[in-house]
Amino acid sequence: MQFRVEAYYRPQHGDKRELLVAPEDVDELIDSLLAGPIHQNLAELHSLERSTLPSGAPDHELLVGADQSLQVGVLEFMDASGNWTTVGLQEGRTEVRYSCVNHMTEFPAHSEIPIDLIRRAVKEFCLSGGQRPTCVQWENPEFW
Repeated sequence: MQFRVEAYYRPQHGDKRELLVAPEDVDELIDSLLAGPIHQNLAELHSLERSTLPSGAPDHELLVGADQSLQVGVLEFMDASGNWTTVGLQEGRTEVRYSCVNHMTEFPAHSEIPIDLIRRAVKEFCLSGGQRPTCVQWENPEFW
């Protein structure tokens, strides 16, 4: 079960992205997000198994957020089909913010899901060659 996914979530990844190649790497990434500073609790992932746009940029993106205090996280997936965010429980937070190297991203209300489901979904993304995970519910928010 090998794959090739680039991750950006720490300042040092600006020059060289971290390479995830096995499911254990996904667990280490999420553990690092959970243990790291609050302004670095969001990662940007790109599968190297997908085609790039004519510009050379990735044709997709998966954002992965992890909140240590609540043991929840959030996912955003973007490709030609649109922007998608996870659907969480209605009693979840209405203000959902995560930060990738000091760049704050707001997510729709009630978009957080349990951290174990985040782990499963990110592994599915990696193992599927960068496809939107099917183990979570998604919505295509109007305003986001």
